[in-house]
Amino acid sequence: MTPSDVIFSIITPTRGDRPRALARAVASVAAAALATPALAPGAVEMLVGFDGIRGERPAADIAVRSFNFPKTGNFGHQIRDWLVRQAAGRFLLFLDDDNALTPNVFNAFLPYLEHDFIVARMDAHLAFNDAYIPRDDDFDKCMVQGNIDALCTCISRELLVVRCGGWRSQGNYQADFVNLVRYYRRAKRPVKIKDIVGIYDASRGLDAGGANFRQQALLAKTGRASTPACPTVAD
Repeated sequence: MTPSDVIFSIITPTRGDRPRALARAVASVAAAALATPALAPGAVEMLVGFDGIRGERPAADIAVRSFNFPKTGNFGHQIRDWLVRQAAGRFLLFLDDDNALTPNVFNAFLPYLEHDFIVARMDAHLAFNDAYIPRDDDFDKCMVQGNIDALCTCISRELLVVRCGGWRSQGNYQADFVNLVRYYRRAKRPVKIKDIVGIYDASRGLDAGGANFRQQALLAKTGRASTPACPTVAD
């Protein structure tokens, strides 16, 4: 297996304070690869970027490349840009360390690899009032703030890195949306599918002190110390 044989690169920035959540995210990638017989061994790689700490490489049954970066503190955007430039896969998926992929994610995306910008759905019930997002099937309605997330997407490396110059930090916390709109506008063959490919906040509260400000507010409101295990993701 050579770098040219890698189809999917999973991009994961981490602050380093969610080791249990990161382990679950890595396990979800491995489980999805195992659940996709059409993928040859080595067709999936995961790139983990630690923000300002010397992180320990997560154990996994897939290829994981870990990088220790200088402290950025900009919501992982600079780390995403560094990682996409190191990725060997023809397509890029974005998985934060407190989210998870569903077992069917690669089966969902494989039939659409002639497209350079693919949008699916994510399970959002742990974080929002909606069961999933995007809520709508057409791009005019789904490419709006609050109705799209990087977890929903599969983007060709050629589009993201070559044509669009990588992942930018403009917008700070909202840079995900700003980047996704930029890629969509430059895409030659965007497509929207209905499969649920990710679970947002799958490991919210799993690590003490690892919740972001939005998750802290949700945990305080519900009075729960952690999120129960999602039935579609192995612990």
